[in-house]
Amino acid sequence: MTQLDTTVAMGDEDIDPALFRETLGHYPTGVAVVTGIADDGTPAGMVVGSFTSVSLDPPLVAFLPTRESGSFARLRTGKTFCVNVLASDQEQTCRRFASRAEDKFEDVAWSPAPGGAPILDGAVSWIECTYQDVLEGGDHYIVVGRVRHLSVARPSLPLLFFQGGYGRFAPPSLVAPSHPDLIHAVRLAELARHDIEQLSAAHGVDCAVLAKVGGDVVFVLTSNQSEERTTPSVGHRVPLIPPLGSVFLRDASEGEVQEWLARAPGQGVATVETFRRNLDRVRERGFSLSLMPDPSVDRISLMSDYSSTDRLPKHERLMKQMIADTAALYEPDLDPDETYHLHSIVVPVPGPDDTPPIAMRMSGLPAGATTGQVQEWVDALSRAAASAAARLCR
Repeated sequence: MTQLDTTVAMGDEDIDPALFRETLGHYPTGVAVVTGIADDGTPAGMVVGSFTSVSLDPPLVAFLPTRESGSFARLRTGKTFCVNVLASDQEQTCRRFASRAEDKFEDVAWSPAPGGAPILDGAVSWIECTYQDVLEGGDHYIVVGRVRHLSVARPSLPLLFFQGGYGRFAPPSLVAPSHPDLIHAVRLAELARHDIEQLSAAHGVDCAVLAKVGGDVVFVLTSNQSEERTTPSVGHRVPLIPPLGSVFLRDASEGEVQEWLARAPGQGVATVETFRRNLDRVRERGFSLSLMPDPSVDRISLMSDYSSTDRLPKHERLMKQMIADTAALYEPDLDPDETYHLHSIVVPVPGPDDTPPIAMRMSGLPAGATTGQVQEWVDALSRAAASAAARLCR
């Protein structure tokens, strides 16, 4: 083992250990269980809060066990170790591996990584390594591992350790009461309920009221009468990025349009110009159209993940990628000699200036529609929007 320079600087001996722990305790750390197969063939494991990445090229990671750790002494006799990043609902698993139990793996489900080290069921991710180096650093070892295999097994919020307790990262709440505009929009949507339900039943389609709330478009009322029931549940939301949300920009200022375009997935000149032309078309028509996307993509699940209070950066990336992949399906030219399978029709609902913008959406539309049939749907949705607008302005 290599000995690090542990020369004590002047004044270090005056550091109060309790204050040291309290101060560093204000820095939250992820919690992982490092596992391996000891030289006697049995699994070994220990909890660490010091796991970190070290290098991308070559791929190196590290953790810091105490020099007195019996668990690490057993782990070190194996050829590989596996870092299991625990999920926020695995506190009991963490406590078990942090205990002095004789068999920490009792009733713990696991499977072997390619190199044999245990992968714990339910972990967010795992990284299997061989030992690159073990350095001495004060009263701890610095164990450097060379990454051999790794995977994200369960995209979820990780377990955190903070100020002596366990918890999880809490993203900004997406629950309805979190934004005053959302509460207002739900009340406005109730005034449109009769029109939405009547339209949905008359045409055997799905209808919804959408609201612009901050940087998202939120489903605030739904009525499902199609066979497929394609409308997401109330509370689902999508990010307001091109090509989505153009109906909310019909009367927007140029500054607002520029902000919208700046959020476009891809900032090429041609891409931005396409979205601007789409917006001009929506302004001219008074409605937005989109064609049916790839049915193999589970859009509802993506929206559920994006709308969840447990939303992760990965969910946001996947949602935006899905929108980017469907950009070419928006605002098509309608040829009288062609038929269409529409995904949705959206029209704005004019309201008082001091209310959040809302719109009506029709989906679950039969395939093979003629241009005439599309126009009939647009007219019916526009009449419903006008009826609702009259109620909003009373």
